[in-house]
Amino acid sequence: MKKQIRIDELQLGMLVEQLDRSWLSTPFFRHKMTITSPQQIAQLKASGVQTVTVSVDAAEIGEVSVLEQPSIEAPEITASEEVESVSPEISFEEELPEARRVYQAAKTIVQNAMQDTRFGRAINVEAVNTVVADMTDSVLRNPDALSSLSRLKRFDEYTFYHSVNTSLLAMSLGQNLGFDRAMLHLSGVGTLLHDIGKMKIPLEVLNKPGRFEAHEMEIMKQHVLRGVEVLASTTGLGDSYVQPALEHHERVNGDGYPHKRAKQDISQYGLITAIVDIYDAMTSDRCYHKGQPAHQALQFLYRLSLEGHLDSTLVQRFIQVVGVYPVGSVVELNTGEVAIVKQIHHHVPLTPMVLLIKSAGNTLLSKPHELDLVAQIEKPHRKIIAILDPKQIGIDPTDYLDKKAA
Repeated sequence: MKKQIRIDELQLGMLVEQLDRSWLSTPFFRHKMTITSPQQIAQLKASGVQTVTVSVDAAEIGEVSVLEQPSIEAPEITASEEVESVSPEISFEEELPEARRVYQAAKTIVQNAMQDTRFGRAINVEAVNTVVADMTDSVLRNPDALSSLSRLKRFDEYTFYHSVNTSLLAMSLGQNLGFDRAMLHLSGVGTLLHDIGKMKIPLEVLNKPGRFEAHEMEIMKQHVLRGVEVLASTTGLGDSYVQPALEHHERVNGDGYPHKRAKQDISQYGLITAIVDIYDAMTSDRCYHKGQPAHQALQFLYRLSLEGHLDSTLVQRFIQVVGVYPVGSVVELNTGEVAIVKQIHHHVPLTPMVLLIKSAGNTLLSKPHELDLVAQIEKPHRKIIAILDPKQIGIDPTDYLDKKAA
């Protein structure tokens, strides 16, 4: 039996069935959860929830909340049992310059690898391994610095940026899952090269400025097995490195390609790559569509997981990694000011660090300045009330985030 109660009446052990607002406006991203800590109640209150629908016999039901971070079970790979993220060795700001250097190096390496593949030359695996080792070090020092750079896009070099972004996002998710260094490296190499088969697709199809016809889509789908051929013939790369390329278009319900594998037949690397591949593609400008804001892409991933296309647990963990408001999101505050999300706080996802760029009167500030929403002194406290489309308001977040705030 269900009962609606006020948020102040919510207690430990109760099973929450429904909120008076969308779950996507809270940090939980799920339709049911058992209250296991006072922090969950506090976060629901902070999200503006006033009433909840609970099951009256909730204490007898063993649901697990997203915040409890359940262990992952998947074929072939087992993550560390300690799934809680390790505290960063250095701060976000300290790691960011090195993360930028590594990002650009990775972009150059994958560009070279794709050009070598296009011309039938062997991939320089040593260079790939070296740059992924640097990426691994960066993720282990501070997982947020490198992943924040996934906002970087170049329309004319989409394939290269996409490859780097999927790699760093996969590694950041792996770090959140408790992957050790070897697993992070394998994930990084595999996802960096997951689209290498596109270099074997005719340029007139690959670069078509519009949506594919049915026969063209069948040609594009060949990039998966063509990529597997390239990687399988590359010295030094074992079968596990091939899994992201082979499986990134497979779906847990068996509706993907090329082999229509179901969840139990897809490696964890493949399950992860499918998620980060869709996310970065959706948030990038393509010749046939404009990139969507990050929060819309996250909502779409969540919907795909509910429909059985993607692994639901991994999608929820990925949302935790990039944040409810990913770096680069343009947001409106309750004061009418406009800001750009500069850094996320995983423990309080609704209160990131932002860069104020517009006043309450919609005037661009001559000197944008940082504001940490979790460490405010002045009252009333500012809070995010809406996510804005940067294109509609004429803002490019990268122009601001790549400059030192005043």
